[in-house]
Amino acid sequence: MHIREIFRQHGTTFSFEFFPPKTPAAADHLFQSITQLQELKPSFVSVTYGAGGSTRELTHDLVVRIHKTTELETVPHLTCVCHQQDEIRQILERYTQAGVSNILALGGDPPRDRPGYDRSHDAFGHADELVRFIRQFGQAGSGRHEFGIGVAGFPEGHPATPNRLKAMDYLKAKVDAGADYICTQLFFDNRDFYDFCQRCELAGISVPIVAGIMPVTSIGGMKRMAELAAGARFPAPLLRAIKRAGDDPDAIARVGIHWATEQCRDLIDHRVAGIHFYTLNRSNATRQIYHNLGVRDSLALR
Repeated sequence: MHIREIFRQHGTTFSFEFFPPKTPAAADHLFQSITQLQELKPSFVSVTYGAGGSTRELTHDLVVRIHKTTELETVPHLTCVCHQQDEIRQILERYTQAGVSNILALGGDPPRDRPGYDRSHDAFGHADELVRFIRQFGQAGSGRHEFGIGVAGFPEGHPATPNRLKAMDYLKAKVDAGADYICTQLFFDNRDFYDFCQRCELAGISVPIVAGIMPVTSIGGMKRMAELAAGARFPAPLLRAIKRAGDDPDAIARVGIHWATEQCRDLIDHRVAGIHFYTLNRSNATRQIYHNLGVRDSLALR
């Protein structure tokens, strides 16, 4: 189903993000989580794409497996880095043949094993160019379908673009190139998200904006979030609550899940277009948030 139709059917979409497992044991664990999360009837799920396309085949295999063995709508990630047009075209052809309807188009990061990688060798320097190529792919030739296209947004600012005015210009370029929706990086203060939405409106951006949520479930996890989402801002009240939990890992997880629950409750009350959970391939925290919110499934909020 095209992402535009998904947004039409759901008052607030709920979606989950997974990453491709690298071992059979991890694959089994992931599909156990997917089975549990499928019971919540999410609007769609997304599958990440490793730096420089390093998980290209793993991503494709996981997307096709989810598509064939579950009832979940799957959105694979696709990045610019380390790719030529023919490679991207082949990937899109394979997803077309598999019946995949939507793509999340990202700039992407160079692989860590290639320091100093020269981006000038890539066919697409920025995500707006990839978005335009995907849009043109769907419009050319018979037997192809028009992909729904998502792009990334950064409520707290893009780590590579300190100039917030330029960052918004770049986001507008992605939307103008054909993006159907925006999915944000994780954030912990809803005021940052609401301000971001207002700045998008001022810039003439009117596509749905999905809020990215990742609950803190451990001190180690919080530190990894700070590394992965460069510039992530942890509000003082959240840090204070975690500090009160001391060394009790269960108490820390409860604090993080409670904080994320309140974020989601407030977002729903403000009629957010969607909430996207960064699951880290686990289901417990997300299922607990659903339970706390009293949400039966993603269609319950129409």
